[in-house]
Amino acid sequence: MEMPRKLVLGAMGVAVALSAVAAYAGTGMGPVMGPATTLARPAFHGYYDGHKDTYLNTDVSSKTEAKAMHVNYSATIGRVKGLPEIYLVEGKAAGGQLAIFGSEPGEPDYSPLWSETILTWKPGATPVVIKSDTQIDKIEKSGKLTERDAHVVLNCPIIKVG
Repeated sequence: MEMPRKLVLGAMGVAVALSAVAAYAGTGMGPVMGPATTLARPAFHGYYDGHKDTYLNTDVSSKTEAKAMHVNYSATIGRVKGLPEIYLVEGKAAGGQLAIFGSEPGEPDYSPLWSETILTWKPGATPVVIKSDTQIDKIEKSGKLTERDAHVVLNCPIIKVG
């Protein structure tokens, strides 16, 4: 039985396309971004679920914070919704307090963009080092800590986990 000519040509076209894809994949090449260089840039540490991660701070949706942090201002990222939170303690804090992340690379909700949430210890409360969002929830329930949405988005990719 003879196969229709269109089916044979179609199958040959698919085989050629798959061969081209396999050959391209075998080269290890992908989209070219240009030559890589090294850049000295401050890196920061923050907590996620009790361990330290390292991150960069490159952009923020607040002009005031951009100027204070010496990073890029981007109004556009401020319109992104549904982001994980980065918690920052304002006012009195325990020695060694770092930013606290609500996610990290490998988690389903990780994003290099973060919704900035400000934590403040209530008067009379003794600050402790906060290392996780679960700990934040427990301290808030005890009435010692408040949080507020700063309505600011930060571009702070985590570059090293743990």
